[in-house]
Amino acid sequence: MKSISRRKLIATGLGAAAGASALGVAAGLGSKYGLVPPDHDGLYGIGETLSYGAHRLLASNSLAREFPRSEISKTPFPNEVAPPSETFKRLQAGGFADWRLDIDGLVDRPGSFSLAQLKNYPSRSQITHLACEEGWSYIAEWIGVPLSRILDAVGLHPQARYVVYFSIQRDGWDSLDLTEARHPQTLLAHGMNGGELPVGFGGPLRMRVPRQLGYKSVKFINRLTLTDDLKKFGKGLGSASPEGGYAWYAGI
Repeated sequence: MKSISRRKLIATGLGAAAGASALGVAAGLGSKYGLVPPDHDGLYGIGETLSYGAHRLLASNSLAREFPRSEISKTPFPNEVAPPSETFKRLQAGGFADWRLDIDGLVDRPGSFSLAQLKNYPSRSQITHLACEEGWSYIAEWIGVPLSRILDAVGLHPQARYVVYFSIQRDGWDSLDLTEARHPQTLLAHGMNGGELPVGFGGPLRMRVPRQLGYKSVKFINRLTLTDDLKKFGKGLGSASPEGGYAWYAGI
């Protein structure tokens, strides 16, 4: 049997202590503040919990950097999307006049909003950086209604904790806690670079979450559900992303 060096023994002990310490901190965040992401189980659960808890405690009100118009990317990259469904093509052929954003769940006034109705709300423009987990990125101007305004319009029940948002694309969905959903830079975006939001970039309506990686900014949004429990959706991990190996909370 090979002997174990004193240095290796110490390193192993320190690693175990660090792991135990991280586990203790993660457990403390959960019990004291309720800051536990839905994907907290599994191999990377401790890291996910520490990242989410630290961001929420230290940077809940921070803003994503906004750029001058001169910094807008000349050729933004529209990543590949699945072929449009017949329903989508029909809506597109009609200029999206029949497109609706349905809102249900823990709200006082469930409803259905047309694009025209959404555009009647005070809009916000921001020039922010969209970073993809695959390594590409671009800067663009996004125009839309702050999600918080729509949440106020429908009225949230006191027990509501998350916004789950769905795409007309098959299996396209994600969720935000109310801190992120109510952040002033979180938009239901319907415009880009001074014009309508192109289909290749998620038009007619996409979520825009500039404080998190690009996959949280789901395209082709047509439904929001307010809930107190993400275990009711999909595999209970908060979105389709962790079901595919990514983190639910993707703060940058």
